[in-house]
Amino acid sequence: MNDLSDTAGDWGPFGRPLFDDPSTRALSRVGVVDVGSNSVRLVVFDGAARSPAYFYNEKIMCALGAGLSETGKLNPAGRDRALSALVRFKHLAAGMGLNELTVVATAAVRDASDGPDFVREVATTTGLKIWVLDGKEEARLSAQGVLLGWPGAYGLVCDIGGSSMELAEISDGRVGNRVTSQLGPLKLRELKGGKSGRRKHIRDVVAGLREKMGTQRDRLFLVGGSWRAIARIDMHRLGYPLHVLHEYRMTPSAVAKTVKYIVDCEDLDALRAECGISASRMALVPLAAEVLHRVVKTFKPRDIALSSYGIREGMLYEQMPQRLRDRDPLIEACRFIEDKDARLPGFGKTLYRFVLPLFRNIPEQRLRLVRAACLLHDVTWRAHPDYRAEVCFDNATRANLGGLKHSERIYLGLALLHRYSNRREGTRFEELYDLLEPKKQKEAEILGKAMRFGAMLWMENDRERGEFRWFPKKKQLELRLTPDAMPLFGEVAEARLKSLASALEAELTVKTLKTVKRSAIA
Repeated sequence: MNDLSDTAGDWGPFGRPLFDDPSTRALSRVGVVDVGSNSVRLVVFDGAARSPAYFYNEKIMCALGAGLSETGKLNPAGRDRALSALVRFKHLAAGMGLNELTVVATAAVRDASDGPDFVREVATTTGLKIWVLDGKEEARLSAQGVLLGWPGAYGLVCDIGGSSMELAEISDGRVGNRVTSQLGPLKLRELKGGKSGRRKHIRDVVAGLREKMGTQRDRLFLVGGSWRAIARIDMHRLGYPLHVLHEYRMTPSAVAKTVKYIVDCEDLDALRAECGISASRMALVPLAAEVLHRVVKTFKPRDIALSSYGIREGMLYEQMPQRLRDRDPLIEACRFIEDKDARLPGFGKTLYRFVLPLFRNIPEQRLRLVRAACLLHDVTWRAHPDYRAEVCFDNATRANLGGLKHSERIYLGLALLHRYSNRREGTRFEELYDLLEPKKQKEAEILGKAMRFGAMLWMENDRERGEFRWFPKKKQLELRLTPDAMPLFGEVAEARLKSLASALEAELTVKTLKTVKRSAIA
């Protein structure tokens, strides 16, 4: 059992919130530009530095790499569009108070004979310096983006762009072996030899990558717009209800079926419209699907996860000190949200201590969800009371929060829904509940009802006026309140406590005690 003792007003291994540290707050707004083979994108990160919040995000489809295999040069029209985009991005950054932008370019610019000339033109026109990444450096940054969302992740990161595809292994929070290839769909589109020649080329290249990378039978993390488009099509094929790409999981079998679904599709334009994929992206999807099918067949991963975090998030990770990298992105983001939006910032920690006796025997992976829920329990108080429960659920399940599987999003959403409502039936989200097994649905309900009651006591930060005693084998719930807390235990509070006891199927007892003795949080 982990010792989460509350020393010096802290939260044990999670430590004091890092956004209180001025040196960390300096990271709170970072602007990066990714000049890719297919698109040029500006992202400005803001908020909790450990968990990226997208203050601004704009993408221009330029197709810089189109025709590169034949001409050896950047696409002239794409070059003009890219330069225009960078001029715009420079002005946008100035308006946001950013003194500088970090700009990187990948395969198209590094491979083109006129790439250096383009870099000089951008510097002359905009004052922006472009850092041209080699393939292995691109792989490293993409893998770091995955680590930003999953600090303990291990497996193989596969990042596909327009003109290249990179692989990198990650383990113990570090990036290991890396390789690059020219398996980007823009390059494949220009390959000679027709379908059979292309498939043989893909098979041979992936086999060579397998020789360099060795056995990689763990998780495969997919990074890149073409992979995200394929995941959207997989969701569409399955009727999957939660349209959040980050941490969406696929099995090798599902990938094979979706690739066949794409190949057999007679109307790709209709499929594109149904899935919300741009025409320029959809033109590359069938080629990318052939690559993914071969990668999965060759490396045989245990499972497959989509990562919305890639090279841009890896650049943010690059600027973080190690002490910040080691933090839990979910908890740091929730702390920042509480500090910004809650009526009583800091009360989440007190509420966590109060409800914890009900959850002492659950695994650490779910205990962190209890912490997150307590931090977020009051951040939507401005919403209309009739819709507050649904707003809570919607925010939790669809928010840009790192370190959350889809089932964990539902757990957090249900806990926050029950913070404001006894019932979850009859909402527009019912089709999502089945992404979480019934036993955990009940656990999330108990958490929500415990928070709902605890908020009625409205205890001051670090001042505890009550405690729960929970005896699960005997199904007995005991509430102990100090005398100065008893006036807070009115009719509504009592009704909420009885609702909690009912969810626990427990016999309820309320007692008075002089003081609450703070014990170690476990």
